[in-house]
Amino acid sequence: MSLETITATPPKTWDTTTTTPPPLAPEPTPQPAPTGKRGWLGWLIAALIIGGIAWAKVKYFPSNAGGDKKGGGKGSAGKGAPGSNGPLTPVQVYVVAATNLTDQVAATGSVLAEESVIIKSELSGKITSLNIKEGQSVSKGQLLFSINADEAQAAIQKQQYNIKLYRDQEKRQRTLLDKEYISAQEYEQSNNALLTAQADLQALRATLAKAYVRAPFAGVLGLTTATVGTYVSPGAEITTLSKVRPVKIDFAVPGRFAANVRVNDVVDVVDESTNKTYKAKVYAIDPQIDPVSRTQPVRARFANTNNELRPGAFVRVNLKLGESESALQVPTEAVIPEASGYNVYTVKGGKMVPQKVKIGIRSDKVIQITKGIAVGDTIIRTGILQVKPGDAVKVIK
Repeated sequence: MSLETITATPPKTWDTTTTTPPPLAPEPTPQPAPTGKRGWLGWLIAALIIGGIAWAKVKYFPSNAGGDKKGGGKGSAGKGAPGSNGPLTPVQVYVVAATNLTDQVAATGSVLAEESVIIKSELSGKITSLNIKEGQSVSKGQLLFSINADEAQAAIQKQQYNIKLYRDQEKRQRTLLDKEYISAQEYEQSNNALLTAQADLQALRATLAKAYVRAPFAGVLGLTTATVGTYVSPGAEITTLSKVRPVKIDFAVPGRFAANVRVNDVVDVVDESTNKTYKAKVYAIDPQIDPVSRTQPVRARFANTNNELRPGAFVRVNLKLGESESALQVPTEAVIPEASGYNVYTVKGGKMVPQKVKIGIRSDKVIQITKGIAVGDTIIRTGILQVKPGDAVKVIK
């Protein structure tokens, strides 16, 4: 047995010390700049865009470098700061002067007829006559319409016969009583029957009178829908009657002015439809202030000779409470309300100085100043939001 020599093949090994790098990508070949007509057009468009941006910045966003230089350079106070040398803030002013001021109360009111009533029927039946001319004047006691009264007239005639019978009975009973053939009680029963019949006759005549409706006072008739032959029930409305010469002006003033209103005070009444002003005189003041609205009801009277005001119209009422010839007033926009009161901005030494004031009567255009300013003071009325205390201002007209 022979032994074979086995020669083992050594394992393969890899040399990692040396690695062949991958080939590099070729560098891009630079492209030549565009030439020709297309290239110049692109440069022209870019130049126009840059120029437009520069023009817009100069036009709408100017540099404040000059202002910084005038104000002392970087770190100095800006525009309008106290003690700065920046541009002056332009403002418009009002010079205070003594003026005439009428203290008055404005209120709204309504026009009422001097007397007004709705004409109604008190009976049921058919209308037999109608003398209503719509919109026409009538005198007191004039017949307006009548209702069929045949039944009432028949009842009156029947009662008259009964009264004649009771009167004869009463006469006979009196004769018997004088001769003491009957007692006083029997006579009293007969006399009572007569008196009752006479009272019933008066009631029937009152009912008959209700069938003929007459004007309770002189006035102007309203519209109606009734015609002859219309059947009406008690309470049916036939027309209206109003006395419009004179008319009443009904209005109310705030309760705090109640003590200033007097009977015979003259008030200005402005008609809302024509904007004309009329003079009316206070003739009545309610003794109580309305607890809901806290206002004082007042009534005035206007002659209304030419029917200038119609009942039901809305009017504005101005009641004068007093007049001053030395009142100080400033434009409404010059007064600045604050939590602690009111301020105005004055100009003193070319600078803005705030001043606290107290106000009085005010309207939509001016406000009375009762304390804080004097005649000749200069009050800023425009540019108020652009200034601060101590800012230098420039007064413009």
